[in-house]
Amino acid sequence: MLCSNLSETLGNDLDEVFPETYLTAMAIREILEVPDPRLKQVSTPVETFDDELKALIADLFETMYDAPGIGLAAIQVGVPLRALVIDLQPDDPDAEPELCEAHGGHAHYHQPVKREPRVFINPEILDPSEDLNIYSEGCLSVPEIYAEVERPARIRARWQDEDGKTHEEVMDGLMATALQHEMDHLEGILFIDHLSRLKRQMALKKLEKLRKAA
Repeated sequence: MLCSNLSETLGNDLDEVFPETYLTAMAIREILEVPDPRLKQVSTPVETFDDELKALIADLFETMYDAPGIGLAAIQVGVPLRALVIDLQPDDPDAEPELCEAHGGHAHYHQPVKREPRVFINPEILDPSEDLNIYSEGCLSVPEIYAEVERPARIRARWQDEDGKTHEEVMDGLMATALQHEMDHLEGILFIDHLSRLKRQMALKKLEKLRKAA
């Protein structure tokens, strides 16, 4: 869990992605949760790369960091467009540990993370590997639920950035998994849909109990 607020943690990283005018207008949006039917929509391609799109992307980052999470698709905030953001937020080994008192007043230290925000518009997966990786996945739309999901270990991805420029990159490890996970949202698929019927029902029952206990 991230302990500091958005203004403290983002630093200048998002300034490099978005002009200041978009950052000042950023807003935390409501994240849809199962069983909201909007999560099952298939998102439509982005055709217009304008200020409205940049504002949406800025909101996605602020919402994702606040949650906190490492990825968020537009449909998760109710916008059925093929747009998503990812930031794996790896630990910064060169930074000094920071004191945190956010968890019930218990003082402890966290290693600061690096901000590496990435934007994916109209992403495609090309040449998925036959080799598979298994990660314990979670989702902001299925809070507090985790399950192992098997996906191609390596992919070649093609996407556009917020200005419409096309990119291609070979990805593996957590980045490959995160992109595949978020791209599933664009097709109306949740990570629990990859589970057996029994495991999916168990996950949803656990989520229901957590909500009642909250």
